[in-house]
Amino acid sequence: MSYPESAPARRPAVVLLATAVLLVMAVAALAYTVVDLAVLGRTVDAFRSAARGTSASPRQIDDVVTLLRVSAVLSAVVAAFSAILLPGLALGLLAGRRGVRVATWVVCGLGLLAGCCSVAVLIGERAAPLRLGDGERATAELLGLIADAYPSWWIPVNAGLSVAQGLGYLVVAALLALPAASTWFGRHRPSAPTVSSAPPGFPPAPYQPQPPYPPR
Repeated sequence: MSYPESAPARRPAVVLLATAVLLVMAVAALAYTVVDLAVLGRTVDAFRSAARGTSASPRQIDDVVTLLRVSAVLSAVVAAFSAILLPGLALGLLAGRRGVRVATWVVCGLGLLAGCCSVAVLIGERAAPLRLGDGERATAELLGLIADAYPSWWIPVNAGLSVAQGLGYLVVAALLALPAASTWFGRHRPSAPTVSSAPPGFPPAPYQPQPPYPPR
């Protein structure tokens, strides 16, 4: 006897909203990667031009320029990785994979921590500039020129993106913890495979009554 297949459950709105937020964050991460690398050359040129009026040696200037380039490239790599990872998580959530839901919570926690650290560093640089000894006055002068070397809009936009990133991860994690999402992922729990008593393609053997035991 054959039974009709049950209709697939519709994805709840909270899951769709969580995946939409992840996709928007992926697009923002990709845009950040492009802009970060685009402003790097201009930032380095502006820094070198301003550093000529300091007491720093050419080697010290080159060291800070290397620091600028390495930090920009690392930020671009992390953003590009996020632009690849987040759509993959969104597809796994749409498919109802419970492991992807847990992985998304882990990524949200790490992303929220990274966003908070970025905002804290930006606020700390503005509120308490780095102070070095008299023997490192040239290095202090160079580090003080880094913020001014970036375009005037770059640091506010960077801070805004960090805050938006943290809020986005927090929203996604909260949406996936709602009861509707738990019900959706619970329906996709893998079931145990059934074991057939007869080889495929053959009907089960008919019942054979056992003869009575002979009297002793």
